[in-house]
Amino acid sequence: MSERNFMSLQFASRSENESFARVTVAAFVSQLDPTLDELTDIKTVVSEAVTNAIIHGYDNSPDGIVTISAEIEQDMVRITVTDQGAGIEDLELAKQPLFTSKPELERSGMGFTIMENFMDEVEVATELGVGTTIRMKKRIESKKALFN
Repeated sequence: MSERNFMSLQFASRSENESFARVTVAAFVSQLDPTLDELTDIKTVVSEAVTNAIIHGYDNSPDGIVTISAEIEQDMVRITVTDQGAGIEDLELAKQPLFTSKPELERSGMGFTIMENFMDEVEVATELGVGTTIRMKKRIESKKALFN
């Protein structure tokens, strides 16, 4: 696959849309013939990023919009998840394993740690009152990617 391919998706910040986002991105990435582990990693990071947008960015309000875009170029997948929510007050603290700003919701505080462990690169841009964008990259070591 030498040509770039991409998709973009917007949906209401409702928790029931998290699985929709996860399955949609996984279906798009499937054209690279990823391993089951690679596909599971991608589904997991999409779930984490979307859940963070809904719970933390929009404080569970269904009135927000979450935008996901994904791009494939050769064997590289780039996934971007954006919200126009609250933003992250202290990004370095938010990235610490087990830190959560919503302990009452029994959140594990492992979202960023999971994203960083499952993807090759994770970049977070955030501004209070403006929103957060998470950009992630992962190289797919599939048969298709190796032979095209």
